[in-house]
Amino acid sequence: MTPNTHSLEDWLALIESLHPQHIEMGLARVAEVYARMAMPLSCAIITVGGTNGKGSTCTMLDAMLTAAGYRVGLYTSPHLHRFNERARLCGVDASDETLVRQFEAVEAARGETSLTYFEFTTLAILRLFAESNLDVAILEVGLGGRLDAVNILDADVAIVTNVDIDHVEYLGSTRELIGFEKAGIFRRKRVAICGDFDPPGSLVEHALNMRADLRVIGRDFRSDVEDKQWHWSGRTQRRTGLDFPGMQGRNQLTNASIALAALEALQERLQVSDDAVRTGLMRAAVAGRFQVLPGKTPVILDVAHNPHAAAVLSENLAQMTGYAKTHAIFGAMRDKDIDAVIDCLKGRIDHWYATDLPLPRAATAKEIAEKLRLAGLGDAVTIKTFPSPATALAEARSRVRENDRIAVFGSFWTVAGVTEADINPHP
Repeated sequence: MTPNTHSLEDWLALIESLHPQHIEMGLARVAEVYARMAMPLSCAIITVGGTNGKGSTCTMLDAMLTAAGYRVGLYTSPHLHRFNERARLCGVDASDETLVRQFEAVEAARGETSLTYFEFTTLAILRLFAESNLDVAILEVGLGGRLDAVNILDADVAIVTNVDIDHVEYLGSTRELIGFEKAGIFRRKRVAICGDFDPPGSLVEHALNMRADLRVIGRDFRSDVEDKQWHWSGRTQRRTGLDFPGMQGRNQLTNASIALAALEALQERLQVSDDAVRTGLMRAAVAGRFQVLPGKTPVILDVAHNPHAAAVLSENLAQMTGYAKTHAIFGAMRDKDIDAVIDCLKGRIDHWYATDLPLPRAATAKEIAEKLRLAGLGDAVTIKTFPSPATALAEARSRVRENDRIAVFGSFWTVAGVTEADINPHP
C-alpha cells in the first residue's frame, strides 16, 4: 500500500493510519521487520532514555562529536514543526526526498506486519543511518526503554538521564517500576550511565544483574563549579576550565556532565578533545528547552510537561531575576499530572493563559482553568482561556508591561503553537 503521491506529508499520513493504536508497547513487530531489512549499524551506538533531559543530552553529544570531526547521526522525538527535525546527519536535518526513500523501503519490507507510527519511522531513520557511513549514532528513546523501538539495537553506551513519574499508564506509577522499564536499554557487560542522583533500586539491581558497567552521577562522575567556569571529573578523565553550556537553565550542567560521561566511556573508540567539548557545548541548542527569545519582553519556551520538568522550570525562572510579572501560556495533555505541574509553578506565575491544543487527548483550556482555580489561584492571579497558543500569545503581548516576561510550557504542542505564530520579538 502506497499513497497516490510520494510527498513526505502523504507518507506520514499513511504511516499514522497503519496501526489502530498510537502506542503499542513491544519489540516483536519492529524487530521482525528490522531483521528482514538486514541493515546493521556498524558504528558506535549511544541510546539515551530518561524522564527529562534526553533531548538536551543527545544534542550536546551530537554537537561535541561533530566538533571533533566525526560523522554523527542524531535521532530525537518528538519534533516541534517538521518531521525532518527527528533525523539529523552531520548537523543537518534529513531532506524530504531522503526520508521518503527510507519510508518506501520500510513499507516494502513490512509485508502484513502492522507497525505504529513510531516503529515505522524509527526503522526508516535507522536505515538512513545504516547507509550513511556514520562514526556514531545517537538514539533518543521515545517512551520508557525496555519496550521502545530503539531498543532493538544494542547500545555501546546506554544513558538514563533521570527517573521520575510520567506515562504511568505504560510504565507504572512508582519510580521503582519506571526505573526498571528505563533500565531495559542497558546491555550486558557494556557501559550504563545514570544521571539521577538518587537512582531507583530497580535500575541499580537490573544493571547488576546484567553485569553492566554502571556509572552514576555523583559517584562515578561529577561536575564542580568554580567562579565562572566548571570542571568535570570521571573515572579516568578530567576536563577543567569549561565554559557553561550555551543552553540556558541550571539543569543543563547536569545534562552536560552526563554527556561527558558517555564520551569518557567511548574514549578508546572516539577521541574528543577539550576544545571540541568547549565548542560543542557552546553551539548545542535545542528548541523549547528553557529557550529564551530576546526582546523587550522575553518569551521563555519550555516543553516541561511533567512535575519533574516543571520543578526545574520553576527553579530556572527563579534564577532569572529583575522581572515584575510573569505571564504563562499553558496547555497540556489530559493524561499528564496537570495538578502537580501547577503546584510546582503556581508561586512563579502572575497571569495564566490556559489554551486548547489541536488534538483529542489534550486537556481543554476550560479544564485547565478549573484546575488552576481548584489550586486556589483564582483570587491571587488572573486566569483566562484561549482557543490556541497563538491567540494566548497575542493577548499576553497586549497585556505585558515594562519588565514583564512570558513563559510558554506544558507540551510540545504548546510551544509549537506559539513558535508557529509571529514570534519575532516586538520592539
